[in-house]
Amino acid sequence: QVQLRESGGGLVQAGDSLRLSCSAPGRTDRPYDMGWFRQAPGTEREVVAVINWNGALTYYADSVKGRFTVSRDNALNTVYLQMNSVRPEDTAVYVCAIDSYAWPAGFKSWGQGTQVTVSS
Repeated sequence: QVQLRESGGGLVQAGDSLRLSCSAPGRTDRPYDMGWFRQAPGTEREVVAVINWNGALTYYADSVKGRFTVSRDNALNTVYLQMNSVRPEDTAVYVCAIDSYAWPAGFKSWGQGTQVTVSS
């Protein structure tokens, strides 16, 4: 099981920006895709954004296109989710994932999640 460290969640107002980070310390054995998912209370987990191992390919859910940007720094084994113009409906636990087996939503390992709450 890969250890993932997420950070950056918090309470923000609608229209604000927030950046989430997820690192995979010591992960240097092979290229790996990473992704961000979210789960709000009473809903199923949904894919938010995914980035392939070298950053050349990305995927975004329709609900976040144009507002969120996924990026990565392979030197730091870290993936980021820049969240702009956040909305109350973006409120959820955001979970990082690593090692995809099915693009874009099939991943092998998951983080613990970080809470993002957007007030109106």
